[in-house]
Amino acid sequence: MKILALAQVFPPKHGGSGRWLWELYRHLPAGDVHVIAGTVDGDAEFDRAATLSISRLPLDFTSWGLSSLRSATSYLKTFLRVRAFATRFRPDVIHCGKSLPEGLIAAAVGRVRRTPFVVFVHGEEITLAAQSRELNRLTRAVLRKARGIVANSASTKQLLVESGIALPANIVVIHPGVDTTTFVPAPQDANVRRRLGWTDRRVILTVGALQKRKGQDMLIRALPAIRALLPNVLYAIAGEGWERTYLETLAREHGVDDIVQFRGAPPFAELVECYQQCDLFALPNRQVGWDFEGFGIVLLEAQACGKAVVAGRSGGTAETMQPGVTGELVDCETPDTLARTVVTLLNAPDRLAAMGVRAREWTVARFDWTVLAREAEERLREVVQ
Repeated sequence: MKILALAQVFPPKHGGSGRWLWELYRHLPAGDVHVIAGTVDGDAEFDRAATLSISRLPLDFTSWGLSSLRSATSYLKTFLRVRAFATRFRPDVIHCGKSLPEGLIAAAVGRVRRTPFVVFVHGEEITLAAQSRELNRLTRAVLRKARGIVANSASTKQLLVESGIALPANIVVIHPGVDTTTFVPAPQDANVRRRLGWTDRRVILTVGALQKRKGQDMLIRALPAIRALLPNVLYAIAGEGWERTYLETLAREHGVDDIVQFRGAPPFAELVECYQQCDLFALPNRQVGWDFEGFGIVLLEAQACGKAVVAGRSGGTAETMQPGVTGELVDCETPDTLARTVVTLLNAPDRLAAMGVRAREWTVARFDWTVLAREAEERLREVVQ
């Protein structure tokens, strides 16, 4: 089955949805997939080293709607270029990283070429679209024309069904996975921890874009209570985003800026080291307005590195872990429960280590890409047929 994939978010652009597609497609049979991805700094170098066939188009439109002349022109130009490529490549199906803009483009190309298309849904884009009459109408139209919908979690599937956008029979759940040969446990290394600035600290790590749904702000609010019982604690934040200035101000206001470390977006090798060398991984996510965590790939990466995890109850994060076995789910609407949970885990090193061992076993058995890719290939074929 020849797949033409359209993905506005795709490596080297940061984002869990793009990483999901990258890992999925590079584990499918060689030659069956061509990706048309959005442009981003460093993409030429990435594409040269990639094992996938990748083309690049500007997919960062000023608006996902059609009401403005500028965005409508962007859609038209992209449609013409994608249609021309589809004519040469002759795909059996078009995969869309999101409903908008990719799904709308695929729907137009599919109508001309009679090519079915499948849309990947991550959750938050559905609630975002609901805030705009135009985006909501376009999203619903795209998903109703799609041959099938791939939801990243059962939680996202439930959202689609409850919102009346799609019938359960039209939705398959395919979880993102993790490369368990890259994300592996490692013993504490004094040299690495010194280089990271973590010497003699109890390190809580969060990886993710700096945005409110990720909950970095809530853990910063919890730090005074955590430090009162664990004076050598350090909160390391890996990621970039528009909340950086707010989070820095929040840390100063709570008197914890000396124990909050902003690492930006570290190189990949350093990111793996952060997972391996931290004491506890936390993604204290919550729903903020329309925005929520559809799944949480970083929770898989941390567990693959043998780390216990703490996550919020919102969205699909519960599907990434075994609550009480590989980590803990907590209500992250306030800092109090989060602080108690973090302190309890960090004060129980034997329990923390046992959780880490089970976390590694869990991800290898359930989320390794070599396992998930075979399952995904079968299910994607069933959707089209």
